[in-house]
Amino acid sequence: MAAMAAHAVLAAPAPPPSRVSPHLLLRNSFAGQPLSFARRSPRLSATASRSLTIVAETKKAVAVLKGNSQVEGVVTLLQEDDGPTTVKVSITGLTPGPHGFHLHEFGDTTNGCMSTGPHFNPKNLTHGAPEDEIRHAGDLGNIIANADGVAEATIVDNQIPLGGPNSVIGRALVVHELQDDLGKGGHELSLTTGNAGGRLACGVVGLTPI
Repeated sequence: MAAMAAHAVLAAPAPPPSRVSPHLLLRNSFAGQPLSFARRSPRLSATASRSLTIVAETKKAVAVLKGNSQVEGVVTLLQEDDGPTTVKVSITGLTPGPHGFHLHEFGDTTNGCMSTGPHFNPKNLTHGAPEDEIRHAGDLGNIIANADGVAEATIVDNQIPLGGPNSVIGRALVVHELQDDLGKGGHELSLTTGNAGGRLACGVVGLTPI
């Protein structure tokens, strides 16, 4: 009988292969019950799916202007992100009327304002007015002094950034003796300096806290 039983067991057909279930089945060796783990698609969290808010970077600089004359003043520069730079000028001790006002290439005042070099001109163009397409980056036009010799002005310009390869930080602002002819005066110096005369006062542009 035992031999017949063994023969019956050996002759029994093999069970069909089990199909893969959409759930992963694990058998608990202690209780003999199947454990089921449902497959889930990954989801982004609410935090990850939120849009980012980018805050514009604000940069501020200042220049204190002094020279061999009684002319002196303070100029502040403010730029938000990559926008234009706003220049606020307050200078005293000037003769009444217009005076050329420029950004010069170097922040070197070892020989007074003369060692600040030429107008800042990274594109190697001729002198012009601030609104001209052909101009030095440092061509900021004229400021006007009142009867008391005080000049206050606000200039907004796209060519004097406070950061990047053409940054004005470390360069010098200069106020001149005469009116800038904006490159249109026909003088031999019109296309280089605007024939604006001597340098009355200057100051190096440096970053300052907001």
